[in-house]
Amino acid sequence: MAAVGSPLSVIPLVDGPLAVKVVYPEIDHRLTVRDSNYIIGSVGSGNAQLTINGVNVPVLPNGAFLGWLAIPPGAKPVFDLVATKGAERVTGSREVTAITPVVVLPDTGKLIVDRGSLSPGSMTVRPDEHVRVSLRAPHNAEVVLRAVNGENLPLFNNGGTIWSREVPASQLAASPAGSKNSAHVVAIRGADSITVALTGVKITDPNVRQYLTLIAGGDQAANDTDAVSILRPTPSGTYKWFLLPQTIVELTGQSGEGSLRVRLDNELEAWVDAKNTRNILPHGSPAPRRVASNARVTSTAGYSDLRIPVGDRPAYSVAQAHDAIILTLYGVTANTDIVNLATVDPTIRDVSWEQVFTDRARFTIHLRHSPVGYLVLWDRNAIVLRVRHAPTIDPSRPLAGRTIVVDPGHPPIGATGPLGSYEGDIVLMVAEELKPMLEARGATVVMTRTTRGPVALNERPAIARRANGDAFVSIHLNAHGDGVNPYRLNGSGTYFFQGQSEPLARAVQTGMVRQMGLRDLGINYDNLAVVRQTWMPAILCEGAFVIVPEQEAALLTVEFRRKYAAGIAEGLVEYFSALGKGR
Repeated sequence: MAAVGSPLSVIPLVDGPLAVKVVYPEIDHRLTVRDSNYIIGSVGSGNAQLTINGVNVPVLPNGAFLGWLAIPPGAKPVFDLVATKGAERVTGSREVTAITPVVVLPDTGKLIVDRGSLSPGSMTVRPDEHVRVSLRAPHNAEVVLRAVNGENLPLFNNGGTIWSREVPASQLAASPAGSKNSAHVVAIRGADSITVALTGVKITDPNVRQYLTLIAGGDQAANDTDAVSILRPTPSGTYKWFLLPQTIVELTGQSGEGSLRVRLDNELEAWVDAKNTRNILPHGSPAPRRVASNARVTSTAGYSDLRIPVGDRPAYSVAQAHDAIILTLYGVTANTDIVNLATVDPTIRDVSWEQVFTDRARFTIHLRHSPVGYLVLWDRNAIVLRVRHAPTIDPSRPLAGRTIVVDPGHPPIGATGPLGSYEGDIVLMVAEELKPMLEARGATVVMTRTTRGPVALNERPAIARRANGDAFVSIHLNAHGDGVNPYRLNGSGTYFFQGQSEPLARAVQTGMVRQMGLRDLGINYDNLAVVRQTWMPAILCEGAFVIVPEQEAALLTVEFRRKYAAGIAEGLVEYFSALGKGR
């Protein structure tokens, strides 16, 4: 078993009655891996010996354990635990649910295909779109697509069991949409054959354009400017575009019942959850007319605004460079002759634009310093990019006058350690150590929660923006999903999403590793809800792994929690010191 990332404090001996308790996996947990998984819990005594399914699993002095074990066979695998101490013996078990088994495709005997692997499923697409048709079938079979026009088209494989080919959607479903005539996939081996119908494909009418309105998702604060409509590059993919509610987009397709494909401009389509749309406009409704006209930059205390009259809310994206913010407007033609700039502006130097495609415009806001925050707003038929001014830093007290928003992660949800230590409780104690450290350095600290009660995920960044925070730090403890050995991968890591947050993430990561001494897992660009906010640098810290028994034991001591807090404080001081020097 690999060593934990660093030596930690000595764990005191606990020698209570034997009591087998499994924390993870939970009862009837549905596994996502087939081979091996970890199991954590406690047995009540550090003098106990433990076997799980006959394998010796070390017990820490406080009675906690972490085992890395092969998953037992069967649809309902059972982990049998036996704890002994002298003549005392206590048993326990944990039943879980196995991952759905792969359909076996024998080379001989009755022909079998994996009907559940048939692709595509339910979808609505244009007739000329190429769609991948695939099916798992034995490698020694012959698999063909019987198109709606009666043509037989062979599927291909690479010597394995996945047969596939791409065809125009018009060969999979008859037009008009709603016709019962559909394509079939036929597998043949000798005299045996299996036919599977492709009934889910529907065809759009290329002569009819439909438009719909985006609304903020159910996990957003609908009455606040933090509410956004979220789009993805694939139906179940990562969040990528964060658009203003009430944006009108063209509907171009559908996947299943829950995902709609929409057009942002002639070169770009994206996916949105159907529940986050409304008001499919009547057939014949015209497309929104979006022309960017003359723009204006105004400067006030704390920020500068670039105001671009457009006429209707556009889809957009924002990217950051070292000394610039790039605003891309989709479905927009720029007819910008004049950009009026403020005579004195501490942040925006100038603005340039280009017409990337016929209906895509890009505005580059050149800055006098690296970006520290921005907001995108809609106001009186204009899109507004609000760029935050860099704060004035006292080199001798870099946190003086700064507002730091401290977010103790969870509840709801959160990880639990082998002894039952709940992540949300421990990180609240770390935050309570951090708060006076920052205040002693002159900062104002805003806590997103001060009790064990839950705070909604979307509310946390909203609290930070309303407080006009200079930085946001979300404090967490890490855990693994199924299939990762926690003893081989553990330590401290920091996460960010916006480019402006990378320097803060790097500084805090360095501070945590120096203070806690755990393995350095680096900083990670990650699309996490609380770090997507744009008005300030925002990071999420995973200081330690609560599921690793040695690290859980350390986190239960005030000394180690103070080290976690001190690492964050050290990173904040380093970040604002560098900010004051112009980075």
